Amino acid sequence: MKKLFETINLGNNLTLPNRLVMAPTTTWSSNEDLTVSEQELAYYQARAHDISMLITGCAHVSENGIGFTNEIGIYDDRFIPGLTKEATVIKQKGVKAIMQLNHAGNKALPELIGAENVVSASPIVTDMIPNAAVPHELTEDQIQEIIRDFGEATRRAIQAGFDGVEIHGAHGFLIQNFLSPHFNHRTDKWGGSVENRLRFGIEVFKEVQRVAKKYADDSFIIGWRLSPDEHYADGLRINEIKVLVDRLIDLGVTYVHASLSKAAKVTPRGIDGSKTIVETLAESINSRVPLMVAGTIQDGNDAQKVLDLGADLVAVAHGLVTDLDWTQKVKTGNNDQLHLSISQDDIKNLKIPDGLWKTIQNSGNWFNVEE
Repeated sequence: MKKLFETINLGNNLTLPNRLVMAPTTTWSSNEDLTVSEQELAYYQARAHDISMLITGCAHVSENGIGFTNEIGIYDDRFIPGLTKEATVIKQKGVKAIMQLNHAGNKALPELIGAENVVSASPIVTDMIPNAAVPHELTEDQIQEIIRDFGEATRRAIQAGFDGVEIHGAHGFLIQNFLSPHFNHRTDKWGGSVENRLRFGIEVFKEVQRVAKKYADDSFIIGWRLSPDEHYADGLRINEIKVLVDRLIDLGVTYVHASLSKAAKVTPRGIDGSKTIVETLAESINSRVPLMVAGTIQDGNDAQKVLDLGADLVAVAHGLVTDLDWTQKVKTGNNDQLHLSISQDDIKNLKIPDGLWKTIQNSGNWFNVEE
């Protein structure tokens, strides 16, 4: 596990002590007014040690961009006090605090915002959530407003003390709605060619970068999370993602974060499949920026496999949720001692928020829930 605990340079003279990151995990645990709750603060504080960065669960940049119940907001200045507390607890032991910014697009929850307020690149309903609404196609003015919302959310993250932001361009949310030929049927400058479909995401990045240069110093981190392809016959493919990544690197992205199902195994759709997605992206990026990878990385052996395939940073979710000593056990070679399931008796010690525990019990597909 030596490489996992080597330092890595993110550019701008910013060096991380190791290659381990806590992946963004939704907690379903904001207060009812969508501000940061005490339970969420305790959850992050319990995990913000022995890793290099912690990426929060997504915060919606626009009021109609909420994709989960009790998801924290960042679309108004009233959220700054709670966000400041969150950044503070994450950074107490030297961990970099990264706020993930998102607009849910056609995956926004109609029961929370009203079906009439669900928006996307085109009026194509998503199959990724139950009871999804047919979204309204965004107008030019609305597109520009959401781009500004990402910038304003970045300002709030900086004001709250976060070390960086991660732009959520994955999992079928709004940025991917624009990039995907399945969901984007526009005929204006925001649709059609690959260059046009990636325009929205690029303009979001430019606005986030502009705000960061105005309000933060050169060490501020701007990451990008992506899904390399889609399961639809007419869906997004990795060659289009590589075009996006090249543009982001040219513009100065700090890192690229690939969110996968099984990071060490999954191969791209639409090509021969002789190489994994990690290998394909690593070869394309060619060490120009760090490649972060997430996806069923449960123990140190999984982490090492992903690094061997070409990743530079490993994002762990499950293990850091279920075992607060995950990092130390992996570092000392005690993979067999990792606790990768949750029982009712663990909740208090693990600081699991009520909303997260309820979701784990209801889904049963991410954790091995012990009754």
